[in-house]
Parts: sequence; C-alpha cells; structure tokens
Amino acid sequence: MSNDKLFVFDTTLRDGEQSPGASMTRDEKLRIAKSLENMKVDIIEAGFPIASEDDFQAVKLVAEQVQDSTICVLSRALDKDIARAGEAIKPANSGRIHTFIATSPIHMEKKLRMSPDDVLAQAVHAVQYAGKFTDNIEFSPEDAGRSDFDFLCRVLEAVIDAGAGTVNIPDTVGYNLPDQFGSLIGRLIETIPNSDKAIFSVHCHNDLGLAVANSLSAVQYGARQVECTINGLGERAGNAALEEVVMAIRTRRDKFECDVTLDATQIVGCSKLVSSITGFPVQRNKAIVGVNAFAHESGIHQDGILKNRETYEIMRAQDVGWSNNQMVLGKHSGRNAFRSHLEEIGVTFSSEEELNNAFYRFKDLADKKHEIYDEDLQALVNDSASTVQDSIRLVTLQTCTGTGEKPKATVTLSVESEEKTQVSDGAGSVDAVFKAIECIVDSGCELELYSVSNVTTGTDSQGEVTVRIRKGDHRVNGQGTDTDIIMASAKAYVNALNKILMPVAKKHPQKAV
Repeated sequence: MSNDKLFVFDTTLRDGEQSPGASMTRDEKLRIAKSLENMKVDIIEAGFPIASEDDFQAVKLVAEQVQDSTICVLSRALDKDIARAGEAIKPANSGRIHTFIATSPIHMEKKLRMSPDDVLAQAVHAVQYAGKFTDNIEFSPEDAGRSDFDFLCRVLEAVIDAGAGTVNIPDTVGYNLPDQFGSLIGRLIETIPNSDKAIFSVHCHNDLGLAVANSLSAVQYGARQVECTINGLGERAGNAALEEVVMAIRTRRDKFECDVTLDATQIVGCSKLVSSITGFPVQRNKAIVGVNAFAHESGIHQDGILKNRETYEIMRAQDVGWSNNQMVLGKHSGRNAFRSHLEEIGVTFSSEEELNNAFYRFKDLADKKHEIYDEDLQALVNDSASTVQDSIRLVTLQTCTGTGEKPKATVTLSVESEEKTQVSDGAGSVDAVFKAIECIVDSGCELELYSVSNVTTGTDSQGEVTVRIRKGDHRVNGQGTDTDIIMASAKAYVNALNKILMPVAKKHPQKAV
C-alpha cells in the first residue's frame, strides 16, 4: 500500500451539515459535491441515509451524478442503517460504507449500555454485514480519543480482519492535544498486528481549536487519510478545515512524507459556495480562504512584498484560487464568454436554465455596477442557482422612507405562479419588507439572524445578506445579493422561505465521529 499518498475525505455534506442552521437542500448538496469533485477530493461523505428520506434521496442523487470521487455514507453499526446506506450508494461509480460504534468507557456505559465484549462483537458484525453491499468499508470507533488503548487495539484488529480497509480514529469531542493524538496513531499502527492491511484515518473536532494541529500530527505519525470539511464547518466548534490541512501539507513538504492530489486552485471557489449555501460567513482573517489571508497593510510588510513576495507570503494566493484580476467582461459580452470565464474560476452550471438565469443577472448587474470582479460573479451565480425552481419568487419591490415618516414597503410575490401584492410598514425598510412578505406567505417563521456584508469594496458593491429563520425545531439560512441592500434582504428572506416550506423530515439518530 503506497505510503506517500494522503487521502482527503470531505465530510461537509454530512458532519458539516450537522452544524445548527446549516441544513442544505438536495440540489445544494449536489452543487457542493460537484465542486468537491472538481477539486479532486478523494472521498466525499455525502450524508447519513437512515436519518431521513430526504437525506437518503440527496445521497442517491450525489451518487448518481458524481463520477470521479468515492461517495461515502455514514451508518451506525446496525443492520437497518447499513442496508439503507448500501441502497443509497448503489448508483455510485465508487461507493463506501462508513460504519461506527463508540468504544470509550463513558459512551459504552452511559449511552450504549453495552459491555466491551458486546461492542467488539457488534463492530465486527457491522463490518461483515457492510461487505454484502461493497468491498470499500470504513470503520470508526467513536470517541477513540478517550478509549482504553488495549481495547481500541482489539477492536481495530478485529474489524480489519473482518474487511475494513480504512480505520478512522476520531477525536469526537476535540479533547486530545497534538503530541498525544499523533503518538496514539503511531502506537496503534505499531501495536496492531494487521495494521498494514488498512489505511489509518483521523477525524478531529475543534472544541479546543486543535482539529487541524491534531490531524497534521497524526499524519506525521502515519495516518494517510484526513477527514475534514470546507471552512472547518461542523458540529459545535467544527471540524478540521480542509483548506488548512491541504495547504499545510503542500507548504511544509519538508515535514511530511506524503502529498495530496487535490486541485488547490479550486479551494476559494468551493469555500465561497459552501459559505453562501449554509449562510455561515468566513471570518476575514481565516487562514487560506479569509479575504485578509493574503492582504498586507503594514508599510514594512508592503515594502517586503514589493521586493520579494516570499518575505511575507509562504504560499501564492493564486495557488488556492484567489485572483486580484478585474473581471474584463461587460454588458456587451456574450453568453459563451460569460460561461468560459466562470469555468476559469471554477464555476460550472448544472443546466442551461441555470446558466441563462445567471447570465441575465450578470447583464442586469453590468448596467448597475461599473467594475465587476470575480467575487461579484461568485455571489451572482450562487444567488441565481437557488432561484431556478423556487415556488416563491420576488416579482417587484418598492420602499418609501423619509425623515419623520414610517418606512413603507410594497412587495409582489409569485407564489406557486400566482402573483400577490402586500403593503406594510415597519420600524425600518427591511422590517417593512419582511412584514409584507410574511403577510403574503404567512409562514409562521421566526427570524433568528440578519447579517449584512459586502462582496467587494466601494459604494456600488453588492451587498450580501444572510438570514436565519426558524419554524418549530427546523432552522434554515437564506442568502441574497444585490447592489441594493433592501433588495438583497428581500431575496435572502424569500430564499429562506423556499427552503423551510419544503417538506423536510430530518432526524439525526446517533450522530457520530
């Protein structure tokens, strides 16, 4: 088994989606999966099929459409979970079942209420049963970071003998420190007699801000698969960030005896797509994908950069997908030029309808905005893709406000192809718009988050608005962009309504690893 290849396992669609408020629609999951495929991610964990019918159908859609990456699905060590997982990945060109059971004393006693021997037997049975559906099987001992070492060795040796080609060691609660976690991986590989028959993987959570550090330490000790997410998305404080793991390996080849085959130039585009769909903004100073990651304001730094880029930059911005070039297309540009330029920055379209929708929005934007940047196009495409099949659409919007007058909004929506108009006032223009929309739709939702950011710079910059709404226990994010922030707000709210009013029945039984 080659030891110089590090497999990148992305779990944005599974563990990332478990972030509160980060639920994705079926089509959104497919868009992210296609972006990950374009980035040449080795394994995409597409979901948890037993969680709901919607999750099952989303995984199946991804399995049908993605050809170049292995499609993995999560299942508990239960026959019903594994059978459902096997059915979901049946269309995949390359499919994997990832099954798990907890092995730490606290999980076995308090949660599973099973003896260690029973857990061992269940783990082996699960791997053997998964073999009925695929020969690509991964096993995870949940909460391995707090498990008894000797028991962990027994379980891993047994599941490798049973057919697990990948064994994943999760730091489920982000408890470990880098030297501790790395040495654990090294000891497991040295101690387990058949460790050479499997790839050792790690899945680290960021509760102490150490997910990436723990993952990299594990790689130095022999792990050859890292499970991570775009932007570090995930439950609680998140997971190891794919972009940070990949670029640390690439930048510090002197410290790692392996490399990744991922196309890093697609990282920024995928980061923006995930941020837009989930409504989780990327902090400005976030490593690799934050807008300040390659920015220099200090005079000393600027002087050094002008003399030699490497004085203050350890990697090139272009290597991860950043570009400072102004977009040269304009209002006279044609559809083919528009498509070609977007392909250059990693954006593709799933249908001609989606392309046409984005192109018309581009033409409209070119009439409003003098300078159009790649960031504008990314936002524009993300905005247009989400509206192609919406049942609720914004038709017209007018607002009226002035000193001493209560703001008023007139909104016309198309609801299931029927146009409805409502006039409402509010504490401000956005409040009036949202109240008018609610009068038409009567969703019964509660607004939990309203956030505004600029896509580029300047007073003609597109505003990007994110809203989070809740109905019962169901939360969704909506996103909208426009040079008019009131219009962007309306788009974001309508986008959220389209998501939350879709029939969704999702549950996460025993969320893991």
